[in-house]
Amino acid sequence: MPKINKYVDIDTVEREAKKDLIDRHSPFITVDGVAKKGEMLAVKVTLGNEYTHPDDFDHYIESITLFDGETKLAMASFVAGTLGNEKSHAEVTFNIRPMKKKLNLVAHAYCTKHGIWESTPELVEVTE
Repeated sequence: MPKINKYVDIDTVEREAKKDLIDRHSPFITVDGVAKKGEMLAVKVTLGNEYTHPDDFDHYIESITLFDGETKLAMASFVAGTLGNEKSHAEVTFNIRPMKKKLNLVAHAYCTKHGIWESTPELVEVTE
């Protein structure tokens, strides 16, 4: 089982290099609009908040995956150079159709050099 790195509140981290490492690898979930049962819901996952991630041949974000608890909902894969070989925030919007009362959204990002990074869970109430 691969090690899964989790976001740490970078305000509690003292070294700038450590803040950079944590932030640029951490996925952040944004839900656009109100979740309604059976209707499409846009869920945006952005990698990094303050710091950008490299897009080099040997060091890039290979994938971003969205889960509801342990159920895989969607996945986007990237190849080196997708972001123009520049430091950037990898970002993808998944359109999902919630069919139950609550979603426990979690995103994973896979860095080819630093492994899997997990977002903070985003709990979403779904209306009828």
